Amino acid sequence: MNNHKAGFISLLGLPNAGKSTLMNALVGERLSIITPKAQTTRHRIIGILSGEGYQLVFSDTPGYLESAHGLHQMMMRYVDSALRDADIVLLMVDISRPPAKDADPYRKQIIDAAESLIVLFNKTDLLKPEEREDRLLEWREQFPDQQIMGLSATTGEGKNELMQALLDRIPECPAYYDPDALTDKSERFIAAEIIREKIFLNYRQEVPYSTEVMIEHFKDDDGLLRIEAIVYVERESQKGIIIGAGGSGLKAVGTEARKDMEAFWQQKIFLTIRVKVRPNWRNDPRQLRYFGYSDKS
Repeated sequence: MNNHKAGFISLLGLPNAGKSTLMNALVGERLSIITPKAQTTRHRIIGILSGEGYQLVFSDTPGYLESAHGLHQMMMRYVDSALRDADIVLLMVDISRPPAKDADPYRKQIIDAAESLIVLFNKTDLLKPEEREDRLLEWREQFPDQQIMGLSATTGEGKNELMQALLDRIPECPAYYDPDALTDKSERFIAAEIIREKIFLNYRQEVPYSTEVMIEHFKDDDGLLRIEAIVYVERESQKGIIIGAGGSGLKAVGTEARKDMEAFWQQKIFLTIRVKVRPNWRNDPRQLRYFGYSDKS
């Protein structure tokens, strides 16, 4: 196609900066799970937006963090690969919080490595009008030489301006994916992520971070989508917490997940969830590979 444009756009930033919310808003589908907890996103998740004469391939990435165990190291490799592969990097900043006295350590790495960078000041909707300009000035001092845009990933403010900026920057190139594609992730992956989101929303402290979800069975049975999932935890005590008194905890997770799945696939879902223990899986390279975390960046 003559004059067709396509490019890879990576969303980077600290945890809870709004990367997943923005990618979902841009693509128009809820591909990345969202919770108030940090480290919700664990993989590099591709979202594809195809339009007349263009294709934007977004990468939602885990938030930058200090590696505490093997899982964190895998997550940061996804971030590094997204930074290397990007035609455009969107560095997202939560401006509802004042800037730290010292620059965040990852910032210089991004600025130095990105060939094309846009700094997004997100969550403008959380500031009162009289606070907004002062806060913007504070943050602009942190990025004196970069293109800066303000937006709210939640309300959509600034979305159209961002889209135009991306279309202006991406190169002329054939489409990388089929125009009907939304993501490179499988339906099993999406189902597992929906369940994991409900665990993050329903449990506190360390329990959600110690869980992983695998889909054992995924089959369309004459219009009824049958899904069997296993939630893995690291300790027996966590298994009891996930199941809850009389199975109440797991029932709540299953009910909420099934509703979201039915909305996503637009059909009836029969969902069963079991819980198993895999000790220390977050630090075991073999188990991490089993759960789909690649040791290749």
